Amino acid sequence: MVTDSVTGERFCGKCGNVLSEVLQDSGPEWRSFSKDGGTDPTRTGAPTSLAMHDRGLSTTINPINRDASGKPLTSTMKSTIERLRTWDSRSKVSASSDRNLRQALSELIKLKDKLSLSDVIIEKSAYIYRKALEKGLVKGRSISALIAASLYAACRETETPRTLKDVADAGNLKKKDISKCYRLLHQELGLKMPVVDPIQCIARIASKLGITEKTKRYATKVLKIAQEHEESSGKDPMGLAAAALYLSSVKNDENMTQRDIAEAANVTEVTIRNRYKGLRLDQDKKLLDIREN
Repeated sequence: MVTDSVTGERFCGKCGNVLSEVLQDSGPEWRSFSKDGGTDPTRTGAPTSLAMHDRGLSTTINPINRDASGKPLTSTMKSTIERLRTWDSRSKVSASSDRNLRQALSELIKLKDKLSLSDVIIEKSAYIYRKALEKGLVKGRSISALIAASLYAACRETETPRTLKDVADAGNLKKKDISKCYRLLHQELGLKMPVVDPIQCIARIASKLGITEKTKRYATKVLKIAQEHEESSGKDPMGLAAAALYLSSVKNDENMTQRDIAEAANVTEVTIRNRYKGLRLDQDKKLLDIREN
């Protein structure tokens, strides 16, 4: 389906059948509140977000003790406003679930900065955690471990190359606790996770080691051949990517040891050696097919 950005029409890209002529504008609503009628627009409000405790819908009382005209408040009005601020902050957190959600989302923002994740993944993580909170899965479990498991599930669902150890190190948690919470979320919420493509892990390992672009491209080619022969199914994608990079570095005479690649990919050297043998066999099969044809 194709959407015309000018007219708003939505139509099929093959046959040209128009489904809808005018779409409702989902962009921000702009209005000008200036007294002189200027053209500078002022946004009516920030967009809603699941990663915020109140979804961005609540209001806050300005901490500056001045009125609309900029004049300082009187002592009587100042005490009244202070009392209103106190009750406003208390009314936002009324139940234990609200306090739980606020603490979890604050932990989520910290993990976002440490792992350099996008807003899409954070929104998905907050959505998964809210579903777990509604089902009562948080009771008796660590908030930090459950929000980390939700973040890992969001990374898996969006095919973002972040391992369980990366999330555990960022949250200063045990890998065992996060994996236990992740299995609980996967079972209770019915999450369907796509298979991680090992090709996406190549760039991450190569950036840590400073591997050349030529070696990365050859490693991608090796993994595509392995996928054609169905040799990559059921294997750790990070281990496959590390073995493909090692094979490519040997092919291109790049000085990379198995230990260096294993430390960058967070796998063992034995895993690289085992996957290396399988990838070499795939290469031999590909060359044999080319010669026969």
